[in-house]
Amino acid sequence: MPQKLMLPRPFTDPQHKPSVLATVFILSLTIQVFNSKSTDNSCAQFSIHQPGVTHVLVTGGAGYIGSHAALRLLKDSFRVTIVDNLSRGNIGAIKVLQNLFPEPGRLQFIQADLGDPKAVNRIFAENAFDAVMHFAAVAYVGESTLEPLRYYHNITANTLVVLEAMATHNVKTLIYSSTCATYGEPEKMPITEETPQFPINPYGKAKKMAEDIILDFSKSKKADMAVMILRYFNVIGSDPEGRLGEAPRPELREHGRISGACFDAALGIIPGLKVKGTDYETPDGTCVRDYIDVTDLVDAHVKALNKAERGRVGIYNVGTGKGRSVKEFVEACKKATGVDIKVDYFPRRPGDYAEVYSDPAKINRELNWTAQHTDLHESLRVAWTWQKAHRSGYEPPQAMIL
Repeated sequence: MPQKLMLPRPFTDPQHKPSVLATVFILSLTIQVFNSKSTDNSCAQFSIHQPGVTHVLVTGGAGYIGSHAALRLLKDSFRVTIVDNLSRGNIGAIKVLQNLFPEPGRLQFIQADLGDPKAVNRIFAENAFDAVMHFAAVAYVGESTLEPLRYYHNITANTLVVLEAMATHNVKTLIYSSTCATYGEPEKMPITEETPQFPINPYGKAKKMAEDIILDFSKSKKADMAVMILRYFNVIGSDPEGRLGEAPRPELREHGRISGACFDAALGIIPGLKVKGTDYETPDGTCVRDYIDVTDLVDAHVKALNKAERGRVGIYNVGTGKGRSVKEFVEACKKATGVDIKVDYFPRRPGDYAEVYSDPAKINRELNWTAQHTDLHESLRVAWTWQKAHRSGYEPPQAMIL
């Protein structure tokens, strides 16, 4: 029996319309890569609840943060199903995980779109999930101001689809990947979980709407859910052992993280770094952010999963508690890469805010979590090591070599 594979509906994402040939190629590639290791027993294991084994659905598990979370879960002996439509994720990351954990019943990948309720319902019907880690989302502030409807659909509406499937199939634990963007630009720093939420861009607004839906449902008598909402800050870094990293699609680099832009400039992919906004009310005029290493971030997710309790909701900021300016970040990146990156300055980017950093006291106290990788230069050095070894992103699977 082959591993489960579901394809997204044609052209769900209007910005990614593959040709018929490309669609067929992706299908054949996915079957070759993932079904080669499947067995009858492995499929059966995903469809039953097994004592002592927690089966986690990781949405968006082919993406940057989701793939790192899946790696950590697998290392901690969880059973993992990844669902991703690959519009933003990387099939190469899935292949890395499959190669690391080929044993039956450990990991399966399902290509599907969360915007398709029938496909999502079928996934839940055919698998025995104990918990959901919901990462899948488009996640660029600048892009959200240009395409707000995509963000409300992809983040808010798709979260509703996932939540409805959880309710229908009696899956009671949800770890939700949210963002500090729900706070907007608070008057006081640092940001606590009690800071009022007034998001100022469609990305933050869509995430807050999704949070509201989750919280409203969790209050209903029939829900009896364990809910953990993690609002995290700016993510950097990569797997310390060099197995996974961040590899955004080329057309999205302009909207991506500053670390990606720094590395692209250091590699010569782009002529230099564009810093947008130098007139903010901050010490050096550039934005101030709280940079959290991806290894610490996924540790927070696993701790949240282990502490989740039915009938309770936990909301936590995940950050270091320290803000760093964009200029500081660029200098750290120059040091990490050894390249004197050219920097050009431009007007502010729509939807950005001047200063954001967290107060992580609550997650320190309640989940016994503290950021361990707080050396900005070291996190960038680790990520740079991966980027140098993967100049074109993930190595293409063998099936793509013609």
